[in-house]
Amino acid sequence: MNTALQSGLVDSKIVSEEELLERVHALAPTIKARAAECAAKREPHSETIQELLDAGILQMLVPRRWGGTEAGMDTLYEVIETISRACPSTGWIASFYIIHNIYVTKYPEETQEELLGDKGYVLMPACSAPNMQAEKVDGGWRISGRAVWGSGIMHADWVQVSGDTEEGPRGFLFKKEDCAIQDVWDYTGMSGTGSNDFIIDNVFIPEHHSIPMIPVFEGVNEHGKIHANGLYSLPFFMSAFCTILPVLTGSLAGALDAYHDIAEKRIRNFSGASVKDQQYTHLTIGEFDIMLSAAQAISKSIYSLTQEIIDGRECTIDNRIFARGQTALVAKICRDTANQMMSVAGASNYHNDKPLQRIWRDLNMVCSHAFWDWDVSRELIGRQRFGLEPNFPLV
Repeated sequence: MNTALQSGLVDSKIVSEEELLERVHALAPTIKARAAECAAKREPHSETIQELLDAGILQMLVPRRWGGTEAGMDTLYEVIETISRACPSTGWIASFYIIHNIYVTKYPEETQEELLGDKGYVLMPACSAPNMQAEKVDGGWRISGRAVWGSGIMHADWVQVSGDTEEGPRGFLFKKEDCAIQDVWDYTGMSGTGSNDFIIDNVFIPEHHSIPMIPVFEGVNEHGKIHANGLYSLPFFMSAFCTILPVLTGSLAGALDAYHDIAEKRIRNFSGASVKDQQYTHLTIGEFDIMLSAAQAISKSIYSLTQEIIDGRECTIDNRIFARGQTALVAKICRDTANQMMSVAGASNYHNDKPLQRIWRDLNMVCSHAFWDWDVSRELIGRQRFGLEPNFPLV
């Protein structure tokens, strides 16, 4: 892993949204060509991370004050979907790195200046489960614990974790060198994310590197108001849903690309029939295309709702439950469609060097995330219809 990633600032100029889109589409073929290597290495490709930095892509949501684009939601969606279409694991990590720059603006201005003022971005995993033990001490906190599902830890410079305290749940920031990475990421799906565990042992966190998490969940962010953009007061779960949606649809689009290539060339054993000429193939690939379009339409509707919230619309609990349900539906559509693709692609596509089986594994893995669990989400929607309180904390 290259631990000396450069600053990534592009001629010290703010990159336009049009340039971001041109650059990400230009990088996509190379990212796709590295997808198998990324999975085999069990971590993101260092050259890809550097190229995304050099293109200004990972900095696209950094406040303009520090050289970021403050891109709109439409651009964000296309950027993440394009990367995920090329490689789901890379899309997942890129989405985390892009959106987690928002989290820095939840902290006091001096902390924002410290993290963003020098090079203009952070590469930061953010573990939201309150796994840390935290003790209040003079000038701050001391934390210890093990964080799991550390997506982004392999190329990180800063890390955010959470812990329960006598004052309620809190977030904590520290430099990557203050933790020890545990090489446990040996998973069937999303293997290229390198989402290893990491351990923190009695690390001092100054007060200005810690914030209460309840306001973050609710989108009440006084520190973010030093920026005019409502993006920096977005409730946590709306940003979480936006983190995943284009990863899901981009991954399904990549699976459809792979399936199309298979059908284009495949000749059936024994009969010698060309698969692409059969009506059944036209029916199935047509259905897959429709499912992808439906998932994209739902995802973009949540992005549009999020943009309205950024522009000043109140974000209610009803909005968040609705967004969670729709995100869970997108995950279900993408997983079910990928499973159907795999079932009709032919036995040879289970070989480890075939792209479709890798994307199929990736989608099944990522669609199992607790934030968009299908059963929990549809129960929340059902309770909402009966006027009952949510019975699950992640909304």
